[in-house]
This record gives sequence, structure tokens and C-alpha cells, in this order.
Amino acid sequence: MGLKLYCGPPVLATDTKTVEQRLNCRVNLYEFRKGHSVTPEDARLGHLQPCCMSAASVRTFVQPIAAGLDPVTKPYICVMNLIGCIDEPTNFVISDTCEEQCYGMCETLWEPDHGPDELFEASAQALMNAL
Repeated sequence: MGLKLYCGPPVLATDTKTVEQRLNCRVNLYEFRKGHSVTPEDARLGHLQPCCMSAASVRTFVQPIAAGLDPVTKPYICVMNLIGCIDEPTNFVISDTCEEQCYGMCETLWEPDHGPDELFEASAQALMNAL
């Protein structure tokens, strides 16, 4: 979506491509009008939701995850569910396959002040044990 903001829309491949095209169009228009790249606050204010909830006849079934850094390098994560509600937790987000199992493992292994190595180990263990 931007220099420090990424979006990953899991689920159906055709819906993922549709959302990607809509999102690229909205981001390009925004950058052209405003003159700067998209920030996490812009994602909060509605770049994700209109791309996934455009019209009832072309409803897409994706649960996009957005992750990035705001201008002062504070981490940002959010996930949008199938009905368009954006959730912005402070620790982790999960979407798509084995969601319930991954939540259980992540809640068990996650601690607030993990370093890079511990965070990688906890992420790897959560994914391997949930799948």
C-alpha cells in the first residue's frame, strides 16, 4: 500500500486479485491527490474497507491484514473481518486458515517484550503447532 505499509488479503485467489486491483487504484489516486504515500492512519480512515465492501453484487470474501510503521516508526497492525469491521490489536492478528488454533497458540507463546530472535521462535512454534 505504501513505503512502510503492507496489506495481505488472504482467502480466495480471485477475490484477492480483485481487492488488490481496487486497492492499487485507491492508493494511486490518494497519492496523486495528497502528494504523499499512504500511512497507517490513512488505512484506518478507510482504504481497506471500501475495497472489500464495494457493492452487494460483487462482494469479496477476504480478511485483509495490514501491517506497517507510522511516520515515527511505531508498529501498526490491523485485520478486517468478512463484514468489514477493522480490529487494531496491539500484539498480533490472525486471519484465514486455522484461525482458532493459531489464536490459542499465539496467546500462549506471545510475550510483550520479545526480542527479534524470541519473536521469530514464538511465531514459528505457533504456526507449526497450529497447523
